This record gives sequence, structure tokens and C-alpha cells, in this order.
Amino acid sequence: MCDHHHVDRRALLIAGAGITTTATLATMVGPAVADDTTTYEFSGRFTGIATPDWHYLPFEVPEGVRSVAVSYDYTPLETGLGFTANVVDIGIFDPDGFRGWSGGARRSFRVAADAATPGYLPGPVTPGTWKVILGPFAIVPPGVSWSVTVTLEHGEPGAPFVPDIAPRQVPGTGPGWYRGDLHTHTVHSDGSHTQAGLVAAAKAAGLDFIGSADHNTSSAHLTWGAHAPDDLLVIIGEEVTTRVGHWGALGLPAGAWIDWRYRSGAELQRYADQVRSLGGIAIAHHAWAPTPGSLWGLGATFNQVDAIEIWNGPWTLDDQVGLVAWHAMLTTGKFKPVVGSSDSHNPGQTVGQAQTVVHAETLSTGAVLDAVRRGRAWIAESSAVDLAFTATARGVTAGIGERLPARGVDLVDVRLEVGGAPNCVAQVIGPLLPLAGCVIGASGEATVRAKVPAGLARFVRAEVRRIDTTPVLNPLEGVPALTMVALTNPIFLGNG
Repeated sequence: MCDHHHVDRRALLIAGAGITTTATLATMVGPAVADDTTTYEFSGRFTGIATPDWHYLPFEVPEGVRSVAVSYDYTPLETGLGFTANVVDIGIFDPDGFRGWSGGARRSFRVAADAATPGYLPGPVTPGTWKVILGPFAIVPPGVSWSVTVTLEHGEPGAPFVPDIAPRQVPGTGPGWYRGDLHTHTVHSDGSHTQAGLVAAAKAAGLDFIGSADHNTSSAHLTWGAHAPDDLLVIIGEEVTTRVGHWGALGLPAGAWIDWRYRSGAELQRYADQVRSLGGIAIAHHAWAPTPGSLWGLGATFNQVDAIEIWNGPWTLDDQVGLVAWHAMLTTGKFKPVVGSSDSHNPGQTVGQAQTVVHAETLSTGAVLDAVRRGRAWIAESSAVDLAFTATARGVTAGIGERLPARGVDLVDVRLEVGGAPNCVAQVIGPLLPLAGCVIGASGEATVRAKVPAGLARFVRAEVRRIDTTPVLNPLEGVPALTMVALTNPIFLGNG
């Protein structure tokens, strides 16, 4: 049976806008003894009135600590409106920086040299000041009470953890179209997918690559090598979950962590530039989702990011709203490539619905990200759907995301070929209206052709929508438009 260090019941009352905290501090009595523990207890209340985004609970870690364990408790408010209020997220920083985050997905975690709870980083338990970070979210009066217990276990550290990093390229691949899901989650944040389970789901969906983007943590990076098969590319990253919008930092080096503690577009620019300096890209996630924290508040122009996730999971109203906004951007001459992803957290959210199909030089992290950045991509609801989209003039052909150097007087031959989409409508769309289209029958195959004056349309793009179901007109249950089956980035016509 372990002896515990004596606790001095000194209560610190920290008063501030929207928060009251009481800390019970442990006092060390003599040198630490193996198998002893030291406990710190904190409690408080977030009132919902000027509650800060982040609140820190500092505590001291002496020499000879083997592990840090944290547990906490609070009671969230279920609103019945599709989101939860009075949430208290949690994570931890050591004297050198970030050591993990689990948001509201876990009520306890442990960090040690040899292992850590998913979402947290194994490594040395460095002596010095550590800080539990609390993230009060959607706090409404009268607020929510919380308590936190930190337990230090003394003793010799375990064997150092050895990372197992996934390869950044599938060998033996060359130029071609590759299918992937750029936004997925595992047990390393708030998902229930294990890494092995996510791989199995991706293979079943016919994917060539997946993007691993757990919320606000890099812990999954360190173990993907144990799960990634030779023929599936795992692109590691992070869903940077700010309080005013989420974005994907994709293609990071293993272990790289991107901060999320800000609300301004200027700070987003800073961290997106950091991602690009590391060889990655920044993608705005579900920017039109009407839920707290998701609706994009980091700059309406999306100048800071490299692409926009226009289609998130099954096609719903916010995707349609985003598509309309994106098309409006195109008509003003502003192009930001779009992608689609499943945002799958569990087996009930189908991996690969939606999926991004890219034309890449190889099946590698760098080549896939380059294709996304250039808009050499289209989006499908599943791997059953196939599509080819080109524009030709004066013997030159351009594809999705490319520019056709046509003159204003040229009549451009635009061609859309669709497969695997029975009972749908396929359209070639210009800046102002559809330019051509057809109804696809039971075969699922069709070809749409259009002659487009280059001087009257600066771009063309394509959509395929399902017509074999009745559109649902209740915006709380569905979409007042036909369900999307596939859509493309534009082909640009002309030189300017």
C-alpha cells in the first residue's frame, strides 16, 4: 500500500471574469519515495459571463516523478438542438510545451515516458511547472462547476517510447487519379475509430489515401507506421479547432503540433504559414456548419487557407450554402480550390463519403497536397462514381484545375463524362447558369458536351446530382436541393 505525501489545505481563490477557482495544493515533505504519490486538487465554476476561452491550472512536478495522471468532472448541458452546451475541454502542457489534448472526449488521462493515453504524448516527465488547460465552451448562465485532480506517481521512468512513423509515399506509383478522404478522426481525439479500424474502412471504401486529422493533437502521428499498409497513404495532420472555426493542417511532419488558442484571422495566417513552412497545407473545415465553434469566423475571404472543404459527410444544407458562396467567389475572379471529406468519427459516419479525387504525380504526401493546392481535384459521394472533365480549343486540352489558353473568340469544346451515377442529372455550369446537361438513366453513364465561347465564360465546372429521390424541404432534416453525387473544381478559359 502506497504512502501519500501530506497535503497542506491552503485554498487559493482565484477570481476573474466568468470564473472562480479553488486550488488545494500538495506540499512535498522530504524527498520523493518510489511508489509514493502527490495529489493536487482544483475546483471552480465557469459562469458564462465573460468566460475566458482558456483557463490554466499550474502545478509543480519535482524530480523523480514517473507519471502524471489527471481526472476531472463536470456536468454538460444537452440542448436538444444538435450540440452540447456547458462543455469543459481539457489538455496539458509541460515546462517545454504541448503534451496533449482530449477536449471533452475523456474524463481522465495519463502521461509517462513509456506510454500515454491517446491524444497525449509519451515522453520524459520533466521537472518544473506543468499546466492543465481547461477550455470552457458554449457556457451559458448560470454556468457549470468543475473539479480537477492531478496525481503524480513517483518512481523510475519506464523504457523510452519509440515512435513508429507512417511512410510519406506508396512505392511504385506514378501519375494518375487517386481517391482519398482528407478529414478523419480516431480515438486520439473524439473518434471511436481505432487506427486499424480506420484503415479497414478506407480500404473498404476503395480509397488510396486518408488524412488523419485528430482535434488539436499530434499523438496519432507517432503510431501510424504500425497500422498503415503498403498500398494506403496516410497523410498526417491536425484539425486545428479554434472557437471560431476549424481548419485542417495537413501533411505535417510527424509530431508537429499547431496551436489553436486564438480567434483572429491574423493569427490563423501566422499558423497557416507555419504549416506551409513544414510542407503542409491549410484547409478550412465545414465552414458553413451552423453549430457553435464550427461556423467560420476567421475571415470571409479564406485568404489564409489553401483550400476549402465544401462537402463534409452526407450532402446537407450547409454544404449547399457553401457551394453557392464558393460559386459567387469564382464569379468575382477569386479561386480557392475545394475538397470533400467524410469527417468520420465513428463507423456510423461512412469513410469516403465524401471523397476527394486528385490527379497527382505519385501517391505521396507531397504530390497529393500539390494537387489539392492547384485544384486538380474533384469530389464524389463514393468510389462507385467516376468522372472526366476537359475543355479543348485549338488542339490544346485542359483538365480540372487547369487553365486553357483560349482566345476570347474561340469556341471551346467542353466534355463531361460520367459513370456510376444512375438516375442523376449531369450539368456543365458557367459563371451565370448551366451551359449544358442531361439526365442519366439506369446505366449510370452519360456524356455531356457544350460549345462555350471563351470570351463569355471565364470558367466552367461540373455537377452531378441525384434525381431518384424527392428533395426534402425541411432545412432541419435535409436540403432544399437535389443531393450532390459529384462536383469538380473549375477549368479556367482564357489567359486572364
